[in-house]
Amino acid sequence: MAAEILINVRPLETRVAYVESGILMDLKVERKSSPTWVGTIHRGIVTRVLPGMQAAFVDIGLEKAAFLYVGDILTEEGKEFFADEDDHEHKSGDDSQDHRGSRDIKTPIQDLIKEGQHIMVQVAKDPLGTKGARITTHISLPGRGVVYMPYVKHVGISRKIEEEGEKERLKKLVQKINPSGGVIVRTAAEGATEESLRSDIEYLDRLGKEIQKNYEKKKTAGLVHAEIDVELRALRDLMNEEVTTVWVDDEEVYKKVSKFVTQLMPKYKQNIIFYNEKKPLFDLYDVDLEISRATERKVWLKSGGYIVVDEAEALVVVDVNTGSYVGKKDLEDTILKTNLEAVKEIAHQLRVRNVGGIIIIDFIDMEKETHREQVLQALQEELKKDRVRTNVTSMSELGLVEMTRKRIRPSLVKTLCEPCSYCDGKGYIKRKATIANEIFREIEREVGLTENTKRNLIIHCHAQIVDWIYEVENETLEHLEKRFGHSIAFKIETTYHLEQYEIFDN
Repeated sequence: MAAEILINVRPLETRVAYVESGILMDLKVERKSSPTWVGTIHRGIVTRVLPGMQAAFVDIGLEKAAFLYVGDILTEEGKEFFADEDDHEHKSGDDSQDHRGSRDIKTPIQDLIKEGQHIMVQVAKDPLGTKGARITTHISLPGRGVVYMPYVKHVGISRKIEEEGEKERLKKLVQKINPSGGVIVRTAAEGATEESLRSDIEYLDRLGKEIQKNYEKKKTAGLVHAEIDVELRALRDLMNEEVTTVWVDDEEVYKKVSKFVTQLMPKYKQNIIFYNEKKPLFDLYDVDLEISRATERKVWLKSGGYIVVDEAEALVVVDVNTGSYVGKKDLEDTILKTNLEAVKEIAHQLRVRNVGGIIIIDFIDMEKETHREQVLQALQEELKKDRVRTNVTSMSELGLVEMTRKRIRPSLVKTLCEPCSYCDGKGYIKRKATIANEIFREIEREVGLTENTKRNLIIHCHAQIVDWIYEVENETLEHLEKRFGHSIAFKIETTYHLEQYEIFDN
């Protein structure tokens, strides 16, 4: 399928969209105020070792200490083998698999590192919420055709290269080159010549030696090596034979991109085009509309059904509903068609939203086993298009599917949005009736703790609460005044939160 890459540049934000047959398939957004740290290499200082968690906290020069798990520490026995051969974003799995790599580790963390020790580390996951960055000592340097690992002796081939003959050819080429470090051949290197592989490996080997020198020179915790800019990373990772055009709407970035492609991927240099039309670049394929759709909680399906996507701290939940779709034959057929349509939209939303970790999909209950298998198979087929590693388990009798998707960077919603300042991120506020009754109960406590002296109470609260009490709860108000013999008045506070109130004596 024909694909295009759109690079939209503004002074403080760069967005890269990968569009396939007019449909947004991948999106990268990076702001100067919150850059990604994934792939950066640091000199770290171990600040705390936790034997009970088999983990350590490491100061790498960021605001929060980074987290290093025992399974992410390169040991002598690990230098001969590197488990994951999936392109380049392989430093650590999703949250559900955080401890997977360490189960075969026999050496406890307290015997591997000590507090105050200086170590070279690479950021595997950006800081997220209250968590610091996830780091590893498995240093890897991604190039166009290979991932180079200076401190590991291993040759691997991307699992996305399926032809066994090509796998064997590439492996023999790498062995012939005989690099001093480990190499994972990426999908983009399929059909590559010995010359191109050698060039890639030699460049990354020189880069690795330069990083080692920078590390030795630096005496404090901090950055040793930064990753290339988002637009260059996107081209390095997304450029392939299917991409017919790369549009860039900034002249300086266009020159930088052209130079990068000419040096690294010369056969694609004619595909880079400077976009200087008045119409915004992303409007060519309604990308902004798709981004807006991807930040909504509810996403409608063409049939009239819809899915609901909720991102929680521990997992992401997707709920499928028939909505206004009533079908034509029978209920079971309607449910099956809705679920199958939802499968495509769910896979698409996961990619665009870049959500990861544990994902639970609540499909509409299906009575027939064959229908459940059909939906599960369709989901697995759709997820094959995803560049990020996914793992799907079987479907339960309740129609629940548990899956994982590798999480490295914050999701699109986390990048573009912030918790609601009014509900404090809860997603809801108390009903006016609930707040009114809280006020009444507080009055009962306040009056009950004092002697039987007549008092005039003034309730300071939000205007909507005052209106609600006088319109709906007036009977309760009169009951309290009569019961305690006190007058109760209200004062509207324009700056108060809806749930905020205070009780004063006049």
